[in-house]
Amino acid sequence: MEGVAVNLQYLIVGANTVTLVAGSLVTWFGFRAYRRTGSRSLRALTAGLACITFGTLLGGLLHQSGLAPLLVGVTVQSGSVAVGFLLLGLSLLQSEETDVEARLSAP
Repeated sequence: MEGVAVNLQYLIVGANTVTLVAGSLVTWFGFRAYRRTGSRSLRALTAGLACITFGTLLGGLLHQSGLAPLLVGVTVQSGSVAVGFLLLGLSLLQSEETDVEARLSAP
């Protein structure tokens, strides 16, 4: 049974590594798009992606460093994913018309 736990730990580390790399790239692209357009919805999207990505990093570091048991790391990661998805939902609800009107009326 111990061998299975070790193999699962490698799978968790591998999946979190992929999530961290891909999430960082997508977050960076979202941030660049926000800076280019000034869109509030892109800002919320970027914040949500960053929250999910940072939570993955923090949860993994807590467990792998020995500072916290696996359950604490998973809890931190799950909480950040929940907050990240709330921010992603907010980004979808924000009106782009307001963003466009604000940019057009600015001197």
